[in-house]
Amino acid sequence: MASSSCMPTRKQCEDLSGWSELPPELTLSIMLRLDTVDILDNAQKVCSSWWRVCKHPSIWRKIDMRSRTAMDGHYLGRMCRHAVDRSQGGLVEIRMNIGSDSLLEYIADRSPNLRSLGLELFYPISYNGLVNLVAKLPLLEELEVVRAFLKMELKPIGRASPKLKILKLKCTGWSSFLYKTVDDDALGIAETMPELRHLQLLGNKLTNTGLTAILDNCPHLEHLDLRKCSNIKLSGDLEKRCLERLKEFRRPNDSTDDCPFFDILSAFESAKEPDNNSVDSIDELLLW
Repeated sequence: MASSSCMPTRKQCEDLSGWSELPPELTLSIMLRLDTVDILDNAQKVCSSWWRVCKHPSIWRKIDMRSRTAMDGHYLGRMCRHAVDRSQGGLVEIRMNIGSDSLLEYIADRSPNLRSLGLELFYPISYNGLVNLVAKLPLLEELEVVRAFLKMELKPIGRASPKLKILKLKCTGWSSFLYKTVDDDALGIAETMPELRHLQLLGNKLTNTGLTAILDNCPHLEHLDLRKCSNIKLSGDLEKRCLERLKEFRRPNDSTDDCPFFDILSAFESAKEPDNNSVDSIDELLLW
């Protein structure tokens, strides 16, 4: 993704008239290479011709609001709403690590064609906010969720997303303490997501029982990523079944060098985990 530091300023645009004289289709191609914040905060301010191109709905089919932690969350939230408005209902993909339940509702009410959603579930975004969003997205095919300290039931999400083909669930080690059994996620997937083709469960606490349920009930599954799933014990028929059935299989001990998420996970897991007797108090304090 291009950096905003490479963008011409308004003065440079005036000095080099070639920027403003670029064909609209070439300018559009440039804009599609930039992230959402770069476009709204920089590119559209370069010159009037760029401003006009930046209003084109095709630029806003994909919105990426991640990796802007140094910026004010409320400002980014307003920016996200503006980007959704410009999509004019054509938004098909969004990735975000900021927001609130009200922002999720705003997106849901204006994005009937959304097919791919990536979200980090941290306060003030709640599980109910996610469920209400998904319930309004009948075309959703891909869901990626990063969660920590937040209980999340997958059955309501699966029932609301009959077209779901890709699920990526990344969780810190502590999140497992919020569940009655370590196979809650796996059993929710097995019961409500039969159309899955690609499943990624990073740092999940599922066991062989949960894995077997997924293989039994997700007949179209081709890609399975179980890295950092320390409760899985691959051997015998279960291992053979995974190797013969799946086109791509990532084992619990496979390298996570391509997953920056695990830098965060390692930091959480290096801290002292709560004992089982404290689960109720954690549940009260951390679930919104």
